[in-house]
Amino acid sequence: MDASTGQDLADFDRLWDYDHPGKTEQRFRELLPLAVASGNTAYRAELLTQIARTLGLQQKFDEAQRTLDEVDALLADGLARPRIRCLLERGRVLNSSGAPDRARPLFVEAWEQAQQAGEDALAVDAAHMVAIVEEGQAALDWNLKALHLAETSSQERARKWLASLYNNIGWTYHDMGQYEVALDTFQKALRLRVSDGSPEPIRIARWCVARALRSLGRVEEALAMQQALLEEAATAGEKPGYTYEELGECLLLLDRQAEAAPYFAQAYAVLSQDPWLARNEPERLNRLKELGA
Repeated sequence: MDASTGQDLADFDRLWDYDHPGKTEQRFRELLPLAVASGNTAYRAELLTQIARTLGLQQKFDEAQRTLDEVDALLADGLARPRIRCLLERGRVLNSSGAPDRARPLFVEAWEQAQQAGEDALAVDAAHMVAIVEEGQAALDWNLKALHLAETSSQERARKWLASLYNNIGWTYHDMGQYEVALDTFQKALRLRVSDGSPEPIRIARWCVARALRSLGRVEEALAMQQALLEEAATAGEKPGYTYEELGECLLLLDRQAEAAPYFAQAYAVLSQDPWLARNEPERLNRLKELGA
């Protein structure tokens, strides 16, 4: 509760819906008048950093940067959390808009400041973002730094990062061609997701396990897992683009091209609508289009 107003200020971090950044932006903007009226500058500044993040996820990069400029104008000595979050979000906007080299020093600075402030969850976030803009061993090293802090921290929000970190580390190992280690790491992430009980993260974790199985040549197992995921998606009325893609890839490896083609076509229909994929992986989309023809 904010003492100056006698009103509760919502924990906006719990209002995040990363799959729907536009709706999340609307929720956050509805909190702004109360944040301003409260006189709680730290809360207002942090809320603005998260509005900037919703804008970045919507590809509204200029507007996101202008929002972070508003945060900079509010920052004063002693506002450690808002300052760290501003560094993180400015880095994310730069990375998402195609400037990872400019984003990296902001993430490193956020990591250092968060450690100094004892903000373990923000430090983990910063280290995992450095890993995202790095490659190979450097990416793995930063992910392992984040993992060590999350595992040893007494702060619940830092420990909640564990499943995401195992997922990211799994993909780093996968990109390095270490598929057995990747599978083991994805399975650790899956166990944590199952214990948490949230259906969508569980499905994503199962998809990652299946993807590693395909890379290991265990194609029949991968296919069975993806088919189960497709059945669940169909029951929920969803069109899972990445599952369509994996079904096509598995069937192609099993020399079942005629069965694979419709899945590739469905994958293209869904994934071609993703602006990030269209901008960053046009060859992948073109391949789906050709294989689905």
